[in-house]
Amino acid sequence: MKATPATLIIPVENQVRELDAKLLLACIAAERGFPVILGSRAYTHFQAAAIPRGVYLAKSMRGLSRLMFDLLRGLGHEIVAWEEEALVHPPADNYFSLRLSAATIGQVSHIFAWGQENAELLKQYPALPSDLPIHISGNPRGDMLRPELRPYFAPAVAALQKQYGEFILINTNFTDVNPFIPAIGMFLPSEKPLAERRFGQLGRGLSRAFAEGLYHHKQATLNSFKELIPQLRAAFPELNIVIRPHPSENFAVYHALAGQDAHIHVSNEGNVLPWLLAMKVMLHNGCTTGLEAYALRVPAIAWLPTFNAFYDYDYQGLPNRLSHECRDLDSLRHVIAEVMAGRLGAADGDERAQLMAYHVSAQQGPLACERIVDTLIKAGYLHRPPPPAPLPGYIRAWLTTHIKAMLTRLYMHRPGPNRRAYHDHRFPALCLSDLKQRIKRFSKLLQRFEHIQAKAHSKHLFRISKQA
Repeated sequence: MKATPATLIIPVENQVRELDAKLLLACIAAERGFPVILGSRAYTHFQAAAIPRGVYLAKSMRGLSRLMFDLLRGLGHEIVAWEEEALVHPPADNYFSLRLSAATIGQVSHIFAWGQENAELLKQYPALPSDLPIHISGNPRGDMLRPELRPYFAPAVAALQKQYGEFILINTNFTDVNPFIPAIGMFLPSEKPLAERRFGQLGRGLSRAFAEGLYHHKQATLNSFKELIPQLRAAFPELNIVIRPHPSENFAVYHALAGQDAHIHVSNEGNVLPWLLAMKVMLHNGCTTGLEAYALRVPAIAWLPTFNAFYDYDYQGLPNRLSHECRDLDSLRHVIAEVMAGRLGAADGDERAQLMAYHVSAQQGPLACERIVDTLIKAGYLHRPPPPAPLPGYIRAWLTTHIKAMLTRLYMHRPGPNRRAYHDHRFPALCLSDLKQRIKRFSKLLQRFEHIQAKAHSKHLFRISKQA
């Protein structure tokens, strides 16, 4: 009797950040024999009851996912997970309350850790099931940083350099205080004093003291960037400045800052990696792009004019420590001038190399994607789907999934900054031909995937499989 593999379900929330890495994982899984459903996270949830029983790859284990995890398990799917935000995280107590939930982590069958630090942190979680395996596999986003995969972005790099010439890249990470939808910020909007504000999505689970301190620190840092950009424009008039906001931010503040200046641009187009490879120097504050720049061996500067050891090191320390650090305008101008003169490159040194190795595995040897797929095969998913859920529970989950999808679709059409606009902001329309072109680039670069095909599954979802 022929084995029936589980369907690997790979949801994508922030397309520009996640899609390429998750497509690579999908291609490797399909090459090994898994049918894969890849696409928008929201639309994956809409279709959860129509997808054959499989393995759902979650990007977090927050309490906010409890209902969806319950529904997925009720439909007969199993759940494996990694922690997307594990590289930059608050101290353990706040991290556990913000990013983990006993009710969700108890639904997970396997966890894939970015590296040793991530695994050690997770093992400290008091509600971690004793039999839950944690695999130090690395992450597909880490694969895209490896030298052999950097040419994947060559066409985009050339296009960016043609469009912007020599430019300074500024990556922002201020969703806490500048959210696209007010409800997802650290606090809900209110005319009352901060102490009386209710938590927004990013604040739930944090202690009020930590959240208020972080909010004030982030607001001060955002203000410092707003002051800095005109100063950089004056100091380096020959360079363009490109502001790249976090996908969950409101871009209006940056468009207002750019105004009519032809040398200041605001764009969140595409994956950040070609931007890092195209620019001359990148500025950030506690942003994962600092780590990505370090891995790509391109110059990055952590701008820390409002330096606070607790928030800038204990919380956001990894990308800051992997970058050149500047705390005032004079030192910043000096470092940028040294980079432009070719006398200074990427931050380096043994301490930084050890820090990177501790946090990110699979920098050499088999890709993280390969290691993840190997684990799924060893767990038996290639030879069988998960067992059917008990019928009463399945019926409840099927009905609830459809009701939830209907209500979410209605909510997407509410006036104002609604969920549909937010979805389209994070997952713009993706055509099948674009996805096929990405697979072809992977195929040419890695000399594999010749028999991998992509087909439309439903709106915003695609099926990736190996041709028979």
